[in-house]
Amino acid sequence: MSVGAEEKPDSFVEVALPIPLRQTFTYLLPSAFRGRIKLGSRVVVPFKNRKLIGYVVAFHEDLSESDEFDLKEVIEVLDEEPMITPSILKLTQWAADYYMVSWGELLKAALPAGINFKFDKFVGITSEGIDEFLKLEVEPKTLKMKILKFLSDKADVRLKELEKSFGKRQLGKALKELEERKWINVSSKPLTVTAKPKFRKIVCIKELNEEMFESLSEEERDVVGFLQASGGRLFYTDLIAQTKASVLKNLQRKGVLDIASVEVFRSPFENLSVKSEEKEAVKLNPEQKKACKEIKEAIESGKYRTFLLHGVTGSGKTAVYVQAIKTALACGKTSLFLVPEISLTPAFSRYLHSVFADEVAILHSALSAGERFDEWRRIKLGKARVVIGTRLAVFAPLENLGLIIVDEEHDLSYRQQEMPFYNARDLAVVRAKFANAVAVLGSATPSMESFYNASTGKYAYLHLPNRVKSPHLASYELIDMRQVVKKEGRDVVISSALMKALEETLSEGKQAIIFLNRRGYSQFIVCPNCGETCRCKNCDITLTYHKQKRILLCHYCNFQMSLPSECPFCQFRQFYFVGEGTEKVEEILRARFSSYKIARIDRDVVRKRTQLEDTLEKFASGEIDILIGTQMLSKGHDFPNVALVGVISGDNVLGLPDFRAAERTFQLITQVAGRAGRAAKGRVLIQTFHPEHYVFSCGQDYLRFYQKEIEFRKRLNYPPFSVIACILVQHQDEKYALGNAMIFKECLDKAKQALHADLTVFDVAPAPISKLKGKYRFQILIRSKSRKQIHQVLELAISTVEEANCDFRTVTVEIDPISLV
Repeated sequence: MSVGAEEKPDSFVEVALPIPLRQTFTYLLPSAFRGRIKLGSRVVVPFKNRKLIGYVVAFHEDLSESDEFDLKEVIEVLDEEPMITPSILKLTQWAADYYMVSWGELLKAALPAGINFKFDKFVGITSEGIDEFLKLEVEPKTLKMKILKFLSDKADVRLKELEKSFGKRQLGKALKELEERKWINVSSKPLTVTAKPKFRKIVCIKELNEEMFESLSEEERDVVGFLQASGGRLFYTDLIAQTKASVLKNLQRKGVLDIASVEVFRSPFENLSVKSEEKEAVKLNPEQKKACKEIKEAIESGKYRTFLLHGVTGSGKTAVYVQAIKTALACGKTSLFLVPEISLTPAFSRYLHSVFADEVAILHSALSAGERFDEWRRIKLGKARVVIGTRLAVFAPLENLGLIIVDEEHDLSYRQQEMPFYNARDLAVVRAKFANAVAVLGSATPSMESFYNASTGKYAYLHLPNRVKSPHLASYELIDMRQVVKKEGRDVVISSALMKALEETLSEGKQAIIFLNRRGYSQFIVCPNCGETCRCKNCDITLTYHKQKRILLCHYCNFQMSLPSECPFCQFRQFYFVGEGTEKVEEILRARFSSYKIARIDRDVVRKRTQLEDTLEKFASGEIDILIGTQMLSKGHDFPNVALVGVISGDNVLGLPDFRAAERTFQLITQVAGRAGRAAKGRVLIQTFHPEHYVFSCGQDYLRFYQKEIEFRKRLNYPPFSVIACILVQHQDEKYALGNAMIFKECLDKAKQALHADLTVFDVAPAPISKLKGKYRFQILIRSKSRKQIHQVLELAISTVEEANCDFRTVTVEIDPISLV
């Protein structure tokens, strides 16, 4: 089987299904479908006792007799033209093999949400069942008879409705017996598709001569005149506001007007306003010109190359990106622009739209199903040649790709954290290689892996060391909280030095950002009498106090409880509120600076895309004086009037049990520090209990930090000097989870020995968060210098787990994990 093989009127198709199994399935192709089905087409196929939508990934002319035994047939072909392009088919196959995930699940992720209708189970009573029910002379007592009564006066009922009425546990056995007696029929039916093309009525002047015009009534002439003044065509809804429906019908009957339905694309740009400064031509400095020249030459060569564009915050990386896109378009190529967060897309989209107009399309999960569907189709039809989006946009159906940009390439958001796992940054590089295109990875704080690749020559290195609008980075000051605690007490959230800096900034008419990467009011509550804390019943984690709602909330599973009036363990009627969150910081600052406008950005207050955009717009326009927020604020935003950034609890990421903790802390602080002093002098104040740690002592000097961190990684053989895989085993039963983890570890050891592999398989250990969402969690880490060996050992181990009585449903394999927590 191979992707890209020429389509033929074959008898058999290989189908990838969106289920968590790493295999494809062979189906018999009915003669009616042969010759018109293509690679990438969606098909409806039977799977066990249900129907699924799958994706055709290969054809077979013949199969061996054993393979042909009892093959099921394709039920329906959904696409005359395939939804999945050959390039996306190839990319997803590579990703499925590398990340060891389901190919079908990746293909489903590559398509816009809502495009596939779902199948659901329905239950209906048969004529035999009705006859049996009518024999009853008394109220039914058995569960089976109660079900027949429930179904007797209804059309087919969804299985979920029956489960709600009778209980899921008892229902299964009863339905099986009823079906065996042919009293009911259980079937799969498609539910409604949520994403469809949108159509609107349009009215056009069809034919009009002087004689026809004279025969019209005064009211009809007014309508014709209005339509002519509007260019001869208008949407029906716009025209009906000026007249009556009966007038339009008369004009249509007389042959004057033509009323038809036309397809319209829903546009996320519809209410997008472009600022005057975004339309201005940008003058490039010498460093930008040099970077643009190298990228231009690479695009024009038509050969694959990856650049690391390392530029300090405010160095004008976006201007370089735009010039690169212009080059690609001039060469007849398309461009893909990835950003890590939805919050960054409005500003970037607005800027790109001001330059490239309708050539630009947006793809991210916050779009409505209709918007995402239409944007995706515009891309596939070639109407949009520049795509901007978050990680899912890496699967955009662009053809003739010439350029892929990954902005803030270090950001963790590029990693898909749920199955199917993938890293959009790394897939962007792979996709560029497949397409002989150019990849540009941009960041002020590149990931250790990317900078290492640049230092070893794997990537070409481009450097923008200077800011465009301001000659210097903001000044960088550390506030030693150990000394603050001695002088001001242990409950200090905002030090007097930071408060004073805020007062000075506001008095000068400037703005400030206060950054704390923890939402809520207090990190947890503790009883001063017995020392107990309130913990989540589903997770091995303390509950965070949210004062406004007076609740204790788990930030992992959303379990919540009211703030108790007394300790649940010893009934003591007092609590200590430990640690601070953005809600508490907001309360303190509102009390201190009551005459100033203060806003907060975190997941508690920003529920909709428009809320975030509105708050950022107000801050950018100067309507907000102090903006408090989490990591939503740390990247990509350009606020010229921000003169101060204050970082509270700069250490909270540094203490995580993860070898990347220092890297993440440096990136987070440097990125948020980069919001200050973009147009004039700025200050950054960081509160920390560890000012001597190189994360802080290096200031904003990335190269100095990299040298310290790379020494640490090399000494302990961490990436980029090795490759890591993480096996997570989880189950509601702790002993069951541990037992499966031990079996899988034994399978790994045997596979390592059989292959004579040079790698380390670490012992089974509880995950740092040992219970999450009701499941106990155990980890096994594998480390090697060879990606190939890790894959070989894992493949061999997985092939033996069933024989070893390991429940593989409890096991998750993650290649190149970005978090070990």
